[in-house]
Amino acid sequence: MIHKERLGRCSTGEHRDRNAGFTLLEMLLSVALIVAVAAVGIPVYQSYQVRNDLDIAEVSIVHSLRRAQLLARAMDQDAPWGVYVASGRITLFEGVSYSARNSGLDELFDAPTSLVISGVQEIVFSKFFGKPQPAGTMTLTAVNGATRNITINEQGTVNY
Repeated sequence: MIHKERLGRCSTGEHRDRNAGFTLLEMLLSVALIVAVAAVGIPVYQSYQVRNDLDIAEVSIVHSLRRAQLLARAMDQDAPWGVYVASGRITLFEGVSYSARNSGLDELFDAPTSLVISGVQEIVFSKFFGKPQPAGTMTLTAVNGATRNITINEQGTVNY
């Protein structure tokens, strides 16, 4: 049994299939589908990125605070240890303050620059006892208004 296809003749005399290719309607529907998926996907991705930035910054700051307190209690370098947080950078330092620190012992961590940090930005832990100066709350604010609070009390307990 021979299957016959609808064939037409081109100007060159060759046969071609009249059903080959895409119609304009098929192309428009494909483009519309891609645009619809992108329109839904991009805002979801951006929201995810903001939440992720907040989560990473929060965990990095809490980790740095706990590490500084541990180093101060262990009297590493026989000095107090502290954490200084600025936009884009978290610094764990040895010394009585960030400005009077031993910069050779700094541990630096990147933080998203899109976050605004307010409240307490520098906390120093006393050696041996690990008491923070000052105690207080650090607030991280994202571009979409979402916030995270990190609180450290007079005893040195970190809550987030």
